[in-house]
Amino acid sequence: MAHHDDKIRHVEISLIQVPLKNAVSDAKVLTGRQQPLSHVAVLTADIETVHGARGFGFSYTLRAGSAAIFAHARELAPFLIDEDPNDIGRLWEKLAWQGASIGRSGLAVQAIAAFDTALWDLKAKRVELSIGKFLGCYRTAIPCYNTSGGYLNATLDEVLRNVDTSLDKGLGGIKLKVGQPDLSKDIERVRAVRKHVGDSVPIMVDANQQWDYTTALRAGCELDEFNLVWLEEPLSAYDYAGHARLAEKLKTPIATGEMLSSVAEVQNLIEQRSVTFLQPDVPRVGGFTPFLRIMAQAEQHRLKLAPHFVMEQHVHVAAAFQNETWVEHIEWLEPMFNERLEIKDGLMYLPTRPGVGFSLSGQALEWRVAHARV
Repeated sequence: MAHHDDKIRHVEISLIQVPLKNAVSDAKVLTGRQQPLSHVAVLTADIETVHGARGFGFSYTLRAGSAAIFAHARELAPFLIDEDPNDIGRLWEKLAWQGASIGRSGLAVQAIAAFDTALWDLKAKRVELSIGKFLGCYRTAIPCYNTSGGYLNATLDEVLRNVDTSLDKGLGGIKLKVGQPDLSKDIERVRAVRKHVGDSVPIMVDANQQWDYTTALRAGCELDEFNLVWLEEPLSAYDYAGHARLAEKLKTPIATGEMLSSVAEVQNLIEQRSVTFLQPDVPRVGGFTPFLRIMAQAEQHRLKLAPHFVMEQHVHVAAAFQNETWVEHIEWLEPMFNERLEIKDGLMYLPTRPGVGFSLSGQALEWRVAHARV
């Protein structure tokens, strides 16, 4: 039941370190830029109103930054007290202005994302709809693909076994990591997987920003023969013009956008015609509020959407996007939640549970490393 005079009574935030079963490596590790990834740090926000309405949201960070995102969220939380939780856009702006000195991208907005998602969760729960249905659906089942089986720390034999497991689970597409120092090894992997699955299974490849333009063009020309859905992050995430030049020369569509952390940065990709598949990330750009602005621009430019990671949130925006869309299946956060997404015949189904449709498991609370209540 909606109350017109409802106000936020308290806000609780937590930092949870979710361990990965096995540490994973992409091309950034092989080039010495990063260490293998072993944990995902998740910032959660619980918001409760005077009338007892509740909202749950979360954001995340990989590698360094978790202490900072928690600290910033703790500073912002008091500014939500006594506010009307329905005024989501205004509250986003209010929090953004508090942190204006550290900018409107990256950590500054990723802390806001947890609150923003909690407010959308609360609002959708009032009317007992999932966020996807609340926004308005174009579909309730979205094509999905698996990423976690195709990392470079896995041998080719392991990758092929992972591919079989993914397809048996009902996942639709397979994404492979590339960008090794030796390009012929990348091509060998992709060729082996294409041969293994046949022509009809969708395959995507992801270079994680590890090529320069010349290498990317060479690699892209060789990869063109495999009829890939897309070539992801061939260049630096901020090389908008380079991606646009590649897109003109290759048959394989270009996908990028996951590293960008503001509406303005993603707008650059769109305006410079750098991509066919736009890959923004709800928590990274600051929550559902900014993500909806990105969606509107993407629809206007007839782009396709394939949001990065966090399938628990992205299933909602993908359901509400007009054009072709994919959801990335990475199961890393599953142990955090009591609920699971339904997947069959290559499709991921929008939860019918209200709001985001997820609640924290007892296991998640054991992994909690910081906590504050305002």
